[in-house]
Amino acid sequence: MHGELLVLALLLGAGLLLLLSSRTGVPYPIPLVAGGVLLAFLPGAEDVELPPEVVLLAFLPPLLYSAAFFSSLQDLRANARPIALLAIVLVVVTALGVAAVAHWVVGLPWEAAFVLGAIVSPTDPVAAVQIAQRTRAPRRLVTLVEGEALVNDASGLIVYSFAVAAAVSGSFSLADATFEFVYSSLAGIAIGLAVGWLIGQLRARLDDPPVEIAISLITPYFAYLPAEALHVSAVLAAVTSGLFLGWNSPQLITPQTRIQAFVFWELLVFAMNAVLFVLVGTQVHAALEALDERSIGELLGYGLAVSAAVTLIRMVFLFPWAWLARMLERWRGVREPPPDARFLGLLGWSGMRGAVSLAAALALPLETDSGAPFPERDLIVFCAFAVIFVTVVGQGMTLGPLIERARIFDDEQSVAEQEAEARLRAAQAALDRLEELREEDWVRDGTHERMRGLYEFRVRRFEAQLDEADDGDIERGSQAYQQLRRQVLQAERAEIIRLRNRGLITDDIMRRIERDLDLEDARLEID
Repeated sequence: MHGELLVLALLLGAGLLLLLSSRTGVPYPIPLVAGGVLLAFLPGAEDVELPPEVVLLAFLPPLLYSAAFFSSLQDLRANARPIALLAIVLVVVTALGVAAVAHWVVGLPWEAAFVLGAIVSPTDPVAAVQIAQRTRAPRRLVTLVEGEALVNDASGLIVYSFAVAAAVSGSFSLADATFEFVYSSLAGIAIGLAVGWLIGQLRARLDDPPVEIAISLITPYFAYLPAEALHVSAVLAAVTSGLFLGWNSPQLITPQTRIQAFVFWELLVFAMNAVLFVLVGTQVHAALEALDERSIGELLGYGLAVSAAVTLIRMVFLFPWAWLARMLERWRGVREPPPDARFLGLLGWSGMRGAVSLAAALALPLETDSGAPFPERDLIVFCAFAVIFVTVVGQGMTLGPLIERARIFDDEQSVAEQEAEARLRAAQAALDRLEELREEDWVRDGTHERMRGLYEFRVRRFEAQLDEADDGDIERGSQAYQQLRRQVLQAERAEIIRLRNRGLITDDIMRRIERDLDLEDARLEID
Protein backbone atom coordinates (compact mmCIF):
# COMPACT_ATOMS: atom_id res chain seq x y z
CA MET A 1 0.00 0.00 0.00
CA HIS A 2 1.36 3.43 -0.91
CA GLY A 3 2.34 5.66 1.97
CA GLU A 4 -0.38 8.24 1.24
CA LEU A 5 -3.09 5.57 1.15
CA LEU A 6 -1.75 4.01 4.34
CA VAL A 7 -1.88 7.36 6.16
CA LEU A 8 -5.41 7.91 4.84
CA ALA A 9 -6.44 4.43 6.04
CA LEU A 10 -4.98 5.04 9.50
CA LEU A 11 -6.70 8.44 9.78
CA LEU A 12 -10.01 7.01 8.60
CA GLY A 13 -9.67 4.08 10.99
CA ALA A 14 -8.89 6.40 13.91
CA GLY A 15 -11.89 8.56 13.05
CA LEU A 16 -14.21 5.55 12.95
CA LEU A 17 -12.83 4.31 16.27
CA LEU A 18 -13.44 7.71 17.88
CA LEU A 19 -16.97 7.69 16.47
CA LEU A 20 -17.45 4.21 17.94
CA SER A 21 -16.26 5.49 21.30
CA SER A 22 -18.70 8.40 21.16
CA ARG A 23 -21.63 6.19 20.16
CA THR A 24 -21.00 3.46 22.71
CA GLY A 25 -19.76 5.55 25.63
CA VAL A 26 -16.59 3.46 25.85
CA PRO A 27 -13.60 5.67 26.79
CA TYR A 28 -11.65 6.38 23.61
CA PRO A 29 -8.29 4.80 24.62
CA ILE A 30 -9.91 1.33 24.62
CA PRO A 31 -11.20 1.19 21.03
CA LEU A 32 -8.11 3.07 19.82
CA VAL A 33 -5.66 0.53 21.25
CA ALA A 34 -7.79 -2.47 20.24
CA GLY A 35 -8.51 -1.03 16.79
CA GLY A 36 -4.88 -0.05 16.37
CA VAL A 37 -3.97 -3.74 16.55
CA LEU A 38 -6.33 -4.44 13.63
CA LEU A 39 -4.97 -1.47 11.68
CA ALA A 40 -1.47 -2.86 12.22
CA PHE A 41 -2.24 -5.70 9.81
CA LEU A 42 -3.15 -3.44 6.90
CA PRO A 43 -0.78 -3.92 3.93
CA GLY A 44 2.23 -1.71 4.53
CA ALA A 45 1.34 -0.96 8.16
CA GLU A 46 4.37 -2.93 9.31
CA ASP A 47 6.45 -0.01 8.08
CA VAL A 48 4.79 2.41 10.50
CA GLU A 49 7.33 3.26 13.15
CA LEU A 50 6.84 5.05 16.43
CA PRO A 51 10.22 6.69 17.09
CA PRO A 52 10.66 6.87 20.86
CA GLU A 53 12.24 10.31 20.64
CA VAL A 54 9.00 11.59 19.08
CA VAL A 55 6.99 10.40 22.09
CA LEU A 56 9.53 11.48 24.67
CA LEU A 57 10.23 14.90 23.17
CA ALA A 58 7.14 15.85 21.14
CA PHE A 59 4.25 14.20 23.00
CA LEU A 60 5.37 13.67 26.58
CA PRO A 61 6.14 17.28 27.71
CA PRO A 62 2.76 18.84 26.77
CA LEU A 63 0.82 15.84 28.09
CA LEU A 64 2.63 15.97 31.43
CA TYR A 65 2.38 19.76 31.63
CA SER A 66 -1.35 19.76 30.87
CA ALA A 67 -2.08 17.03 33.42
CA ALA A 68 -0.19 18.97 36.07
CA PHE A 69 -1.66 22.36 35.12
CA PHE A 70 -5.25 21.16 35.49
CA SER A 71 -4.56 19.09 38.61
CA SER A 72 -5.76 20.25 42.01
CA LEU A 73 -2.72 21.16 44.10
CA GLN A 74 -4.90 21.07 47.20
CA ASP A 75 -5.94 17.48 46.46
CA LEU A 76 -2.34 16.50 45.73
CA ARG A 77 -1.17 18.00 49.02
CA ALA A 78 -3.94 16.27 50.95
CA ASN A 79 -2.96 12.93 49.41
CA ALA A 80 0.80 13.45 49.26
CA ARG A 81 1.61 10.38 51.35
CA PRO A 82 -0.35 7.77 49.35
CA ILE A 83 0.73 9.38 46.06
CA ALA A 84 4.39 9.19 47.08
CA LEU A 85 3.85 5.59 48.13
CA LEU A 86 2.29 4.66 44.80
CA ALA A 87 4.61 6.71 42.62
CA ILE A 88 7.94 5.79 44.22
CA VAL A 89 7.75 2.72 46.45
CA LEU A 90 5.29 0.81 44.26
CA VAL A 91 7.34 1.61 41.13
CA VAL A 92 10.40 -0.04 42.67
CA VAL A 93 8.38 -2.98 43.99
CA THR A 94 6.73 -3.48 40.58
CA ALA A 95 10.05 -3.33 38.76
CA LEU A 96 11.55 -5.97 41.07
CA GLY A 97 8.46 -8.21 41.08
CA VAL A 98 8.03 -8.17 37.30
CA ALA A 99 11.74 -8.83 36.90
CA ALA A 100 11.39 -12.00 38.98
CA VAL A 101 8.42 -13.21 36.90
CA ALA A 102 10.17 -12.31 33.64
CA HIS A 103 13.24 -14.27 34.69
CA TRP A 104 11.58 -17.40 36.09
CA VAL A 105 8.52 -17.61 33.81
CA VAL A 106 9.50 -15.92 30.55
CA GLY A 107 13.14 -16.95 30.81
CA LEU A 108 14.73 -13.53 30.37
CA PRO A 109 18.24 -13.05 31.76
CA TRP A 110 18.25 -10.94 34.91
CA GLU A 111 19.54 -7.77 33.23
CA ALA A 112 16.78 -7.91 30.59
CA ALA A 113 14.19 -8.85 33.23
CA PHE A 114 14.99 -5.77 35.32
CA VAL A 115 14.71 -3.59 32.20
CA LEU A 116 11.24 -5.00 31.46
CA GLY A 117 10.19 -4.44 35.07
CA ALA A 118 11.28 -0.80 34.88
CA ILE A 119 9.48 -0.28 31.55
CA VAL A 120 6.07 -1.41 32.83
CA SER A 121 6.39 0.13 36.32
CA PRO A 122 4.86 3.59 35.58
CA THR A 123 1.11 3.92 35.06
CA ASP A 124 -0.80 5.91 32.46
CA PRO A 125 -3.87 7.79 33.81
CA VAL A 126 -5.65 8.57 30.53
CA ALA A 127 -7.94 5.56 30.24
CA ALA A 128 -8.59 5.24 33.99
CA VAL A 129 -9.45 8.93 34.41
CA GLN A 130 -11.67 8.89 31.32
CA ILE A 131 -13.60 5.97 32.78
CA ALA A 132 -13.77 7.48 36.27
CA GLN A 133 -15.08 10.79 34.92
CA ARG A 134 -17.84 9.01 32.96
CA THR A 135 -18.99 7.21 36.09
CA ARG A 136 -19.64 8.41 39.62
CA ALA A 137 -16.18 7.50 40.83
CA PRO A 138 -15.07 9.18 44.07
CA ARG A 139 -12.97 12.26 43.47
CA ARG A 140 -10.17 10.85 45.64
CA LEU A 141 -9.75 7.91 43.26
CA VAL A 142 -9.22 10.28 40.32
CA THR A 143 -6.82 12.38 42.39
CA LEU A 144 -4.71 9.38 43.37
CA VAL A 145 -4.60 7.97 39.84
CA GLU A 146 -3.64 11.34 38.32
CA GLY A 147 -1.17 12.20 41.08
CA GLU A 148 0.48 8.79 40.90
CA ALA A 149 0.96 9.06 37.14
CA LEU A 150 2.37 12.59 37.42
CA VAL A 151 5.21 11.40 39.63
CA ASN A 152 5.77 7.79 38.63
CA ASP A 153 6.64 8.68 35.04
CA ALA A 154 9.68 10.37 36.53
CA SER A 155 10.54 7.63 39.02
CA GLY A 156 9.86 4.89 36.47
CA LEU A 157 12.06 6.46 33.79
CA ILE A 158 14.86 6.98 36.32
CA VAL A 159 14.69 3.31 37.35
CA TYR A 160 14.58 2.44 33.64
CA SER A 161 17.77 4.43 32.94
CA PHE A 162 19.56 2.59 35.75
CA ALA A 163 18.38 -0.80 34.49
CA VAL A 164 19.41 -0.08 30.90
CA ALA A 165 22.80 1.26 32.00
CA ALA A 166 23.39 -1.89 34.02
CA ALA A 167 22.38 -4.12 31.08
CA VAL A 168 24.58 -2.21 28.64
CA SER A 169 27.65 -1.85 30.85
CA GLY A 170 27.27 -4.97 32.96
CA SER A 171 27.70 -3.10 36.27
CA PHE A 172 25.41 -1.50 38.86
CA SER A 173 25.95 0.45 42.10
CA LEU A 174 23.00 0.84 44.49
CA ALA A 175 24.66 3.78 46.29
CA ASP A 176 25.29 5.63 43.03
CA ALA A 177 21.78 4.89 41.82
CA THR A 178 20.22 6.21 45.05
CA PHE A 179 22.25 9.42 44.91
CA GLU A 180 21.42 9.88 41.24
CA PHE A 181 17.71 9.37 41.94
CA VAL A 182 17.60 12.03 44.66
CA TYR A 183 19.79 14.47 42.73
CA SER A 184 17.86 14.02 39.47
CA SER A 185 14.51 14.52 41.17
CA LEU A 186 15.51 17.64 43.13
CA ALA A 187 17.24 19.20 40.12
CA GLY A 188 14.24 18.54 37.90
CA ILE A 189 11.89 20.16 40.43
CA ALA A 190 14.20 23.19 40.73
CA ILE A 191 14.28 23.66 36.95
CA GLY A 192 10.49 23.36 36.76
CA LEU A 193 10.01 25.99 39.47
CA ALA A 194 12.49 28.37 37.80
CA VAL A 195 10.83 28.03 34.41
CA GLY A 196 7.35 28.36 35.94
CA TRP A 197 8.35 31.58 37.73
CA LEU A 198 9.94 33.11 34.61
CA ILE A 199 6.97 32.23 32.39
CA GLY A 200 4.61 33.56 35.06
CA GLN A 201 6.45 36.90 35.11
CA LEU A 202 6.21 37.10 31.33
CA ARG A 203 2.53 36.17 31.08
CA ALA A 204 1.55 38.62 33.82
CA ARG A 205 2.68 41.38 31.44
CA LEU A 206 0.80 40.09 28.39
CA ASP A 207 -2.80 40.48 27.26
CA ASP A 208 -2.82 38.84 23.84
CA PRO A 209 -4.59 35.45 23.71
CA PRO A 210 -2.81 34.00 20.63
CA VAL A 211 0.62 34.96 21.99
CA GLU A 212 -0.16 33.63 25.46
CA ILE A 213 -1.50 30.34 24.08
CA ALA A 214 1.65 29.95 21.99
CA ILE A 215 3.78 30.58 25.09
CA SER A 216 1.75 28.04 27.05
CA LEU A 217 2.39 25.48 24.31
CA ILE A 218 6.18 25.90 24.40
CA THR A 219 6.39 26.21 28.20
CA PRO A 220 6.65 22.44 28.82
CA TYR A 221 9.56 22.27 26.36
CA PHE A 222 11.29 25.18 28.13
CA ALA A 223 11.20 23.03 31.27
CA TYR A 224 11.73 19.59 29.72
CA LEU A 225 14.60 20.20 27.29
CA PRO A 226 17.09 21.93 29.67
CA ALA A 227 16.52 19.21 32.26
CA GLU A 228 17.04 16.55 29.58
CA ALA A 229 20.27 18.25 28.47
CA LEU A 230 21.50 18.28 32.08
CA HIS A 231 20.56 14.58 32.49
CA VAL A 232 18.15 15.24 35.35
CA SER A 233 14.45 14.45 35.60
CA ALA A 234 12.87 16.24 32.65
CA VAL A 235 9.52 14.68 33.56
CA LEU A 236 9.50 16.31 37.00
CA ALA A 237 10.61 19.61 35.45
CA ALA A 238 7.59 19.65 33.11
CA VAL A 239 5.23 18.53 35.88
CA THR A 240 6.51 21.10 38.37
CA SER A 241 6.21 23.98 35.90
CA GLY A 242 2.64 22.89 35.14
CA LEU A 243 1.68 22.71 38.83
CA PHE A 244 3.23 26.13 39.53
CA LEU A 245 1.53 27.89 36.64
CA GLY A 246 -1.77 26.08 37.15
CA TRP A 247 -1.95 27.24 40.77
CA ASN A 248 -1.10 30.85 39.83
CA SER A 249 -3.10 30.98 36.59
CA PRO A 250 -6.08 32.93 38.05
CA GLN A 251 -3.74 35.89 38.61
CA LEU A 252 -1.80 35.48 35.35
CA ILE A 253 -4.45 34.84 32.68
CA THR A 254 -7.22 37.19 31.56
CA PRO A 255 -10.76 35.81 31.19
CA GLN A 256 -10.66 36.02 27.39
CA THR A 257 -7.35 34.17 27.21
CA ARG A 258 -8.52 31.58 29.75
CA ILE A 259 -11.58 30.66 27.65
CA GLN A 260 -9.54 30.21 24.48
CA ALA A 261 -6.53 28.54 26.12
CA PHE A 262 -8.54 25.94 28.02
CA VAL A 263 -10.38 24.90 24.85
CA PHE A 264 -7.09 24.76 22.94
CA TRP A 265 -5.46 22.52 25.53
CA GLU A 266 -8.48 20.24 25.79
CA LEU A 267 -8.40 19.62 22.03
CA LEU A 268 -4.61 19.29 21.91
CA VAL A 269 -4.45 16.70 24.69
CA PHE A 270 -7.32 14.74 23.17
CA ALA A 271 -5.66 14.69 19.73
CA MET A 272 -2.25 13.71 21.13
CA ASN A 273 -3.67 10.87 23.19
CA ALA A 274 -5.75 9.64 20.27
CA VAL A 275 -2.70 9.54 17.96
CA LEU A 276 -0.55 7.83 20.59
CA PHE A 277 -3.04 5.09 21.39
CA VAL A 278 -3.54 4.27 17.71
CA LEU A 279 0.23 4.18 17.15
CA VAL A 280 0.65 1.95 20.20
CA GLY A 281 -1.66 -0.58 18.59
CA THR A 282 0.14 -0.46 15.23
CA GLN A 283 3.40 -1.63 16.83
CA VAL A 284 2.15 -5.17 17.45
CA HIS A 285 2.83 -6.26 13.85
CA ALA A 286 6.49 -5.32 13.98
CA ALA A 287 6.89 -6.97 17.37
CA LEU A 288 5.41 -10.26 16.11
CA GLU A 289 7.56 -10.26 12.98
CA ALA A 290 10.71 -9.85 15.08
CA LEU A 291 9.74 -12.89 17.15
CA ASP A 292 8.67 -15.20 14.32
CA GLU A 293 10.77 -18.06 15.73
CA ARG A 294 8.40 -18.28 18.72
CA SER A 295 4.83 -19.57 18.51
CA ILE A 296 1.86 -17.26 18.99
CA GLY A 297 0.68 -19.35 21.93
CA GLU A 298 4.06 -19.05 23.64
CA LEU A 299 4.14 -15.27 23.16
CA LEU A 300 0.59 -14.85 24.41
CA GLY A 301 1.45 -16.87 27.49
CA TYR A 302 4.45 -14.65 28.21
CA GLY A 303 2.38 -11.50 27.71
CA LEU A 304 -0.39 -12.69 30.00
CA ALA A 305 2.11 -13.77 32.66
CA VAL A 306 3.79 -10.37 32.78
CA SER A 307 0.42 -8.55 32.64
CA ALA A 308 -0.92 -10.66 35.52
CA ALA A 309 2.23 -9.94 37.51
CA VAL A 310 1.83 -6.18 37.03
CA THR A 311 -1.76 -6.23 38.32
CA LEU A 312 -1.27 -8.76 41.12
CA ILE A 313 1.81 -6.98 42.49
CA ARG A 314 -0.20 -3.76 42.66
CA MET A 315 -3.09 -5.45 44.46
CA VAL A 316 -0.89 -7.40 46.87
CA PHE A 317 1.04 -4.23 47.68
CA LEU A 318 -1.97 -1.97 48.29
CA PHE A 319 -3.99 -3.99 50.78
CA PRO A 320 -1.29 -4.86 53.37
CA TRP A 321 0.23 -1.39 53.13
CA ALA A 322 -3.10 0.32 53.77
CA TRP A 323 -3.62 -1.69 56.96
CA LEU A 324 -0.01 -1.09 58.05
CA ALA A 325 -0.43 2.66 57.50
CA ARG A 326 -3.56 2.62 59.67
CA MET A 327 -1.70 0.78 62.43
CA LEU A 328 1.10 3.36 62.32
CA GLU A 329 -1.43 6.19 62.56
CA ARG A 330 -3.08 4.54 65.56
CA TRP A 331 0.34 4.15 67.17
CA ARG A 332 0.77 7.92 66.75
CA GLY A 333 -2.59 8.47 68.45
CA VAL A 334 -4.53 9.32 65.27
CA ARG A 335 -7.83 7.48 64.97
CA GLU A 336 -8.28 6.40 61.36
CA PRO A 337 -11.23 4.43 59.96
CA PRO A 338 -10.32 1.03 58.55
CA PRO A 339 -9.34 1.10 54.86
CA ASP A 340 -12.19 0.47 52.46
CA ALA A 341 -11.44 -2.73 50.55
CA ARG A 342 -13.71 -1.61 47.71
CA PHE A 343 -11.74 1.62 47.24
CA LEU A 344 -8.41 -0.20 47.38
CA GLY A 345 -9.66 -2.69 44.80
CA LEU A 346 -10.68 0.10 42.42
CA LEU A 347 -7.35 1.86 42.94
CA GLY A 348 -5.50 -1.36 42.20
CA TRP A 349 -7.55 -2.03 39.07
CA SER A 350 -6.86 1.51 37.79
CA GLY A 351 -3.15 0.85 37.26
CA MET A 352 -3.11 0.87 33.45
CA ARG A 353 -0.01 1.29 31.31
CA GLY A 354 0.37 3.48 28.22
CA ALA A 355 2.56 5.23 25.69
CA VAL A 356 5.42 6.02 28.08
CA SER A 357 6.03 2.30 28.65
CA LEU A 358 6.01 1.59 24.92
CA ALA A 359 8.33 4.51 24.16
CA ALA A 360 10.75 3.30 26.82
CA ALA A 361 10.70 -0.19 25.29
CA LEU A 362 11.32 1.12 21.77
CA ALA A 363 14.14 3.34 23.06
CA LEU A 364 16.19 0.34 24.15
CA PRO A 365 19.66 0.32 22.53
CA LEU A 366 20.37 -2.33 19.92
CA GLU A 367 23.73 -3.31 21.39
CA THR A 368 25.60 -3.41 24.69
CA ASP A 369 28.99 -1.78 25.27
CA SER A 370 30.67 -5.02 24.28
CA GLY A 371 29.00 -4.97 20.86
CA ALA A 372 26.67 -7.87 21.64
CA PRO A 373 22.94 -7.54 20.83
CA PHE A 374 20.88 -6.14 23.68
CA PRO A 375 19.56 -9.22 25.51
CA GLU A 376 16.06 -10.24 24.32
CA ARG A 377 15.20 -6.74 23.11
CA ASP A 378 12.35 -7.88 20.82
CA LEU A 379 10.74 -9.99 23.53
CA ILE A 380 10.92 -7.06 25.97
CA VAL A 381 9.13 -4.83 23.45
CA PHE A 382 6.41 -7.46 22.87
CA CYS A 383 5.83 -8.03 26.59
CA ALA A 384 5.59 -4.28 27.18
CA PHE A 385 2.96 -4.00 24.45
CA ALA A 386 1.06 -6.96 25.89
CA VAL A 387 0.88 -5.24 29.28
CA ILE A 388 -0.41 -2.04 27.66
CA PHE A 389 -3.05 -3.93 25.68
CA VAL A 390 -4.25 -6.11 28.55
CA THR A 391 -4.43 -3.28 31.10
CA VAL A 392 -6.01 -0.66 28.83
CA VAL A 393 -8.53 -2.96 27.13
CA GLY A 394 -9.06 -5.63 29.80
CA GLN A 395 -9.06 -3.47 32.91
CA GLY A 396 -10.51 -0.52 31.03
CA MET A 397 -13.62 -2.43 29.94
CA THR A 398 -14.30 -3.66 33.47
CA LEU A 399 -13.34 -0.64 35.58
CA GLY A 400 -16.57 1.28 34.90
CA PRO A 401 -18.89 -1.57 35.98
CA LEU A 402 -16.69 -2.19 39.04
CA ILE A 403 -16.98 1.47 40.05
CA GLU A 404 -20.77 1.31 39.78
CA ARG A 405 -20.89 -1.99 41.65
CA ALA A 406 -18.65 -0.74 44.48
CA ARG A 407 -21.10 2.11 45.20
CA ILE A 408 -18.65 4.37 47.03
CA PHE A 409 -19.69 7.64 45.44
CA ASP A 410 -18.95 11.16 46.62
CA ASP A 411 -21.63 12.92 48.62
CA GLU A 412 -23.26 14.94 45.81
CA GLN A 413 -25.21 17.00 48.33
CA SER A 414 -22.00 18.07 50.05
CA VAL A 415 -20.39 19.01 46.72
CA ALA A 416 -23.47 21.02 45.70
CA GLU A 417 -23.48 22.82 49.04
CA GLN A 418 -19.82 23.76 48.68
CA GLU A 419 -20.49 25.20 45.23
CA ALA A 420 -23.56 27.10 46.42
CA GLU A 421 -21.63 28.52 49.38
CA ALA A 422 -18.79 29.67 47.09
CA ARG A 423 -21.23 31.29 44.63
CA LEU A 424 -23.08 32.95 47.50
CA ARG A 425 -19.90 34.48 48.88
CA ALA A 426 -18.86 35.66 45.40
CA ALA A 427 -22.25 37.36 44.92
CA GLN A 428 -22.00 39.01 48.34
CA ALA A 429 -18.51 40.27 47.45
CA ALA A 430 -19.98 41.76 44.27
CA LEU A 431 -22.69 43.56 46.29
CA ASP A 432 -20.07 44.96 48.68
CA ARG A 433 -18.06 46.25 45.74
CA LEU A 434 -21.17 47.82 44.18
CA GLU A 435 -21.75 49.78 47.38
CA GLU A 436 -18.14 51.01 47.34
CA LEU A 437 -18.55 52.23 43.75
CA ARG A 438 -22.02 53.77 44.22
CA GLU A 439 -20.75 57.35 44.61
CA GLU A 440 -18.33 57.24 41.68
CA ASP A 441 -19.13 59.83 39.01
CA TRP A 442 -19.19 57.28 36.20
CA VAL A 443 -21.69 54.97 37.96
CA ARG A 444 -25.28 55.79 36.95
CA ASP A 445 -28.11 55.18 39.37
CA GLY A 446 -30.13 53.06 36.93
CA THR A 447 -27.15 50.87 36.06
CA HIS A 448 -26.28 50.45 39.72
CA GLU A 449 -29.82 49.39 40.63
CA ARG A 450 -30.11 46.90 37.76
CA MET A 451 -26.84 45.25 38.69
CA ARG A 452 -27.69 45.27 42.37
CA GLY A 453 -31.00 43.55 41.61
CA LEU A 454 -29.17 40.87 39.62
CA TYR A 455 -26.80 40.05 42.49
CA GLU A 456 -29.50 40.23 45.14
CA PHE A 457 -31.40 37.57 43.21
CA ARG A 458 -28.25 35.44 43.08
CA VAL A 459 -27.84 35.76 46.85
CA ARG A 460 -31.47 34.68 47.42
CA ARG A 461 -31.05 31.76 45.00
CA PHE A 462 -27.92 30.35 46.63
CA GLU A 463 -29.20 30.96 50.14
CA ALA A 464 -32.26 28.93 49.16
CA GLN A 465 -30.03 26.08 47.95
CA LEU A 466 -28.42 25.99 51.40
CA ASP A 467 -31.78 26.11 53.19
CA GLU A 468 -33.14 22.62 53.84
CA ALA A 469 -36.66 24.04 54.30
CA ASP A 470 -36.70 25.73 50.87
CA ASP A 471 -39.54 24.60 48.60
CA GLY A 472 -37.51 25.10 45.40
CA ASP A 473 -39.63 27.93 44.01
CA ILE A 474 -36.66 30.27 43.44
CA GLU A 475 -34.69 27.55 41.66
CA ARG A 476 -37.66 26.71 39.42
CA GLY A 477 -37.97 30.38 38.56
CA SER A 478 -34.27 30.51 37.68
CA GLN A 479 -34.58 27.48 35.43
CA ALA A 480 -37.61 29.00 33.67
CA TYR A 481 -35.73 32.28 33.14
CA GLN A 482 -32.76 30.41 31.64
CA GLN A 483 -35.02 28.50 29.26
CA LEU A 484 -36.54 31.80 28.13
CA ARG A 485 -33.04 33.32 27.76
CA ARG A 486 -31.94 30.46 25.54
CA GLN A 487 -34.95 30.88 23.27
CA VAL A 488 -34.17 34.59 22.91
CA LEU A 489 -30.50 33.88 22.18
CA GLN A 490 -31.52 31.44 19.47
CA ALA A 491 -33.65 34.16 17.90
CA GLU A 492 -30.68 36.57 17.95
CA ARG A 493 -28.45 33.93 16.39
CA ALA A 494 -30.95 33.18 13.63
CA GLU A 495 -31.26 36.89 12.80
CA ILE A 496 -27.52 37.54 12.40
CA ILE A 497 -27.28 34.45 10.18
CA ARG A 498 -30.13 35.83 8.08
CA LEU A 499 -28.34 39.18 7.82
CA ARG A 500 -25.12 37.46 6.76
CA ASN A 501 -26.91 35.35 4.15
CA ARG A 502 -28.51 38.46 2.65
CA GLY A 503 -25.13 40.19 2.46
CA LEU A 504 -26.05 42.91 4.96
CA ILE A 505 -23.18 42.05 7.33
CA THR A 506 -19.85 40.32 6.78
CA ASP A 507 -18.85 36.90 8.10
CA ASP A 508 -16.42 38.59 10.48
CA ILE A 509 -19.18 40.69 12.07
CA MET A 510 -21.45 37.63 12.30
CA ARG A 511 -18.76 35.60 14.09
CA ARG A 512 -18.01 38.36 16.60
CA ILE A 513 -21.68 38.65 17.56
CA GLU A 514 -22.06 34.86 17.48
CA ARG A 515 -19.16 34.47 19.90
CA ASP A 516 -20.81 36.83 22.40
CA LEU A 517 -24.09 34.93 22.10
CA ASP A 518 -22.28 31.60 22.55
CA LEU A 519 -20.57 32.82 25.72
CA GLU A 520 -23.92 33.89 27.15
CA ASP A 521 -25.44 30.55 26.19
CA ALA A 522 -22.55 28.65 27.77
CA ARG A 523 -23.28 30.32 31.13
CA LEU A 524 -26.79 28.87 31.24
CA GLU A 525 -27.12 25.91 33.60
CA ILE A 526 -29.76 24.04 31.59
CA ASP A 527 -29.12 21.28 29.06
